Amino acid sequence: MNKTPPAWRHGTPAKTAVVLVNLGTPDAPTPAAVKRYLAEFLGDPRVVEIPRLIWLAILHGIILQVRPKKSAAKYATIWTDQGSPLMVHTEAQTRLLAETLQQRGYQDLTVTWAMRYAGNGPRSIPAVLEQLRADNATRILLLPMYPQFSASTTATAIDQALNWVTGLRNQPELRYIRNFADDRGYINAIAAQIKAHWQNNPPPALPDASYRLIMSFHGLPERNLKLGDPYFCECHKTARLVTEALNLPADSVIATFQSRFGKAKWVEPYTEPTLIALAQQGVKRVDILCPGFTADCLETLEEINLEVRSAFLTAGGEHFHYLPCLNEDPTWINALADLTERHLAGWPKQASASADLTTQAARAKALGALE
Repeated sequence: MNKTPPAWRHGTPAKTAVVLVNLGTPDAPTPAAVKRYLAEFLGDPRVVEIPRLIWLAILHGIILQVRPKKSAAKYATIWTDQGSPLMVHTEAQTRLLAETLQQRGYQDLTVTWAMRYAGNGPRSIPAVLEQLRADNATRILLLPMYPQFSASTTATAIDQALNWVTGLRNQPELRYIRNFADDRGYINAIAAQIKAHWQNNPPPALPDASYRLIMSFHGLPERNLKLGDPYFCECHKTARLVTEALNLPADSVIATFQSRFGKAKWVEPYTEPTLIALAQQGVKRVDILCPGFTADCLETLEEINLEVRSAFLTAGGEHFHYLPCLNEDPTWINALADLTERHLAGWPKQASASADLTTQAARAKALGALE
């Protein structure tokens, strides 16, 4: 990576940028593309905390020989003409956030997006940050699109950004949003989405033994929780705040965890087994949403809306309603803008001239004095 600026640009207006950061996605729903993606994702020691040499032998000797074909088939069921749903929604959220902030007076603000697992492509975190630096962005706010903090999601994205900035002679001012699990705008956007769904699909008067509202979050190895990862607790806080915002009886709502991987014990209750048990106990309708994801992706569209749906209905359930992620919902975009604006506090809305050496002549004079 070139860490030397192409030219001295003292006096050029210093810019502010916001970077939405999401997980990443294969380039195509093919085994080869999925294998490249999984090699980077599952090769991250923040994601799989198993002794390195042992895990790499398992990953490259077994998992990457078998899983890419199966995962590619799943990606194919949710792929769109525009590409991966996660990428499509992330692009749209970025555009809408930029428009909203511009309406609020941020005329010179750059809003862009990056992926944690993007290889060496132009949407990798280092590549996006380097481009912003080349455009004279001296203030950069990173917005990981994970409401609940975990070492395996938010922390690894921040790690990559901090690794990029290490060694730069002229470092930009770097901020990041740690989490927004209890952000009032985020909570209200979820509650509003559920209310809108209920207007079209009225639930029974609650509490009712035949109905449950399910909030499914991505899973986490139980070992990570015991080591101090706050993710599990933040998920339950989100679920509690949404329940309170809707004024629901607590026993009408269940928080579950999906996407278990490997043989180790993960935090419980698991989503699919929970829904099978509910159907067998006489629950006829579930409304399910995934508040830990801000954009629909494989884990929501395929795992929940296809696999878990089938499991619930096969076990005797009658009505399964999947509520999409917040995606481009206007209430959410406004909440995202509020969140961003709070973390931009103290940075100018308009581009400002550099306060270093303001002219090329001054720079030349300073260099001459050193010779």
